[in-house]
Amino acid sequence: MAKSLGSILVFLSVCTMSMAIAQDIDTTENDALLQFQNTESAADRFDFFFQTVNRYNSHSAYDWLDAVNSYLRNAENIKDSIAIPKYKLMQSQLYYDLGDYDKSVSVAAELYGEKHKFDLDIKGLLLDLLDTNYAQLQLYDKQVEIRKQKREIGLTDNIAFYDIYSSLGLHRKAMRDYIQEVKKTIVENDYYAWANYHNNVGNYLRLDKAASTALTEFSKAKGFIDVYLNDLSEVKTENEIINGNLVKGVIEGNIGKCYVQLNQFEKAIPYLETSIATIEENNIGKNSTEVNENALALAECHLKLEHFKVAKDYLDLNLQLNNVEQIIKKNRLYAAYYDKMADFENQAFYLKKNVHIQDSLEVNEASLKKQQLVAIVGNEDLVNSRRMIDQQKLEMERARSEMQAQDERINLVFISLIFTLLGFAGLVYAYLKSIKNQRLIAEQKHIIENSLVEKDSLLKEIHHRVKNNLQMVSSLLSLQTKNTRSKAAIEALEEGKSRVKAMALIHQKIYQTDDLSVIEMQGYIESLVNSVQSVFKKGGHNINITIDAEGVELDIDRAIPFGLILNELVSNSFKYAFPEDKENGKIYIHLRKNGDQGFFEYTDNGIGLPEDSEERANSSMGIRLMNRLVNQLQSTLNIDKSAEGVRFWFNFK
Repeated sequence: MAKSLGSILVFLSVCTMSMAIAQDIDTTENDALLQFQNTESAADRFDFFFQTVNRYNSHSAYDWLDAVNSYLRNAENIKDSIAIPKYKLMQSQLYYDLGDYDKSVSVAAELYGEKHKFDLDIKGLLLDLLDTNYAQLQLYDKQVEIRKQKREIGLTDNIAFYDIYSSLGLHRKAMRDYIQEVKKTIVENDYYAWANYHNNVGNYLRLDKAASTALTEFSKAKGFIDVYLNDLSEVKTENEIINGNLVKGVIEGNIGKCYVQLNQFEKAIPYLETSIATIEENNIGKNSTEVNENALALAECHLKLEHFKVAKDYLDLNLQLNNVEQIIKKNRLYAAYYDKMADFENQAFYLKKNVHIQDSLEVNEASLKKQQLVAIVGNEDLVNSRRMIDQQKLEMERARSEMQAQDERINLVFISLIFTLLGFAGLVYAYLKSIKNQRLIAEQKHIIENSLVEKDSLLKEIHHRVKNNLQMVSSLLSLQTKNTRSKAAIEALEEGKSRVKAMALIHQKIYQTDDLSVIEMQGYIESLVNSVQSVFKKGGHNINITIDAEGVELDIDRAIPFGLILNELVSNSFKYAFPEDKENGKIYIHLRKNGDQGFFEYTDNGIGLPEDSEERANSSMGIRLMNRLVNQLQSTLNIDKSAEGVRFWFNFK
């Protein structure tokens, strides 16, 4: 009996020790930092660090930073030249994961000066880290330099700039370049790649304020990523599963932000909440701009739905914002919240913070003027470059003629056997020289074509700056409206603001197109009508507007007066033609151009012009302005009154 009891006790002790050992082993396996510290060499720690998907499951990035800093100090003390750059690269990555991009790029830039000492793998990690840091810090010229370095050392064949174009506001150009370069490279059954593709296309559309169209792309992206994650026929690594879930979280957040743009806040909330949860679950311990954007979008939704406490909770989150636009948005939402709470002191505090930020941005105004000057000088270079292209074409034709002549001489040599060996050698030499000249011409043509592309970009930047300056004028008019009590003055300021917006839209359309000489009028008229319609919310959406201007293009000298005329007509229709907000209100806009002749017609079925309209026309600024603008188009404004509505029309050259 005693022996049996003793055996049982021994057995239980062994089991307890085995369970403790197993638990300790399991804890060690799940503790990435402990495994990192148990690794012997710097090279093994380096590989483990960058191959571990979720480093921060059990310890924060700050714990990792302490450990790496300790190893770095030891390596520096013993002057281990092989280990030091590896620990510094890990240190830079940790600063990036914590959202401290200035420190991250400082450490990486120090290593960049010694890149010639590193192997290709370390160079690739370093350049990728610098690329992402410069993107976060909006240092796009530095990004371009890094990407050229990648190409030079063979890490990539092409340099893609569509993400930089989007960061600079050229979302449509970014989308076109992205589709052209990426779509053809994706195989049919690569669901993960298709999900990324449609998500990126949708995001460019969302940033360009085309939320409805963007939702279609995001729906396709969500379908592809769901198929990818649920496909059990192909075994996926832990890294692939985490990346798939991260893409799904980003897609759901983009869908939510589209609904915010469309003012469908209740639809947006579940997508934004799910996105934040998914990204944080699969991006443990790392700062995420997507999470920051989604949190601010949730705060905006709850403010609009008057869930003030929930909105305040989201605004009070400790978000590490490094993007100026996100900081401005957070301050604006705080101001809106305190306005609802009638706490005007705090409201003024956050509004002033945004004013200070805007003032600091204006410091760059001199630099922007310098860029505009460069662009103007570049325009002169553009003319010279085109002249050089014409000269190169003539030289190419001359070279072709010389090659043909040489071919005929060579044929004569073989047919007649008259030429001597020395003459034949001379002909061969001339032939090879002509080939060399042709290659030189081709290289020069390539350089000139690249120069033309650069000059077009500078011209587009000028139009972009002009559009921004006109928007600043519009904002100043809005501020003046708020400080004006006179109703007549307010109306005059609003009319002025509407006209400024019409001109700004012209420059926006120019820099968004490839052809800088003309403007496609169908899209411009639609954008202009939408802009005016958004001002007249009451009744404006009940009017059926038909636009018939497909295929018509005008240069900027005619498009600006035309846009101002149309702005006056649409504004007058919204203000006066439909006072009872009737459901069957109609506006018809017709624009046609046949050769050098053009015709414009504008009609509405409103209440028409009053009987004393001719007398009013002499005193109305709107009618006088339209007459002057039509005179600029070398035409005369015609007005036809009818039983229902009014018709304006004129011919132009």
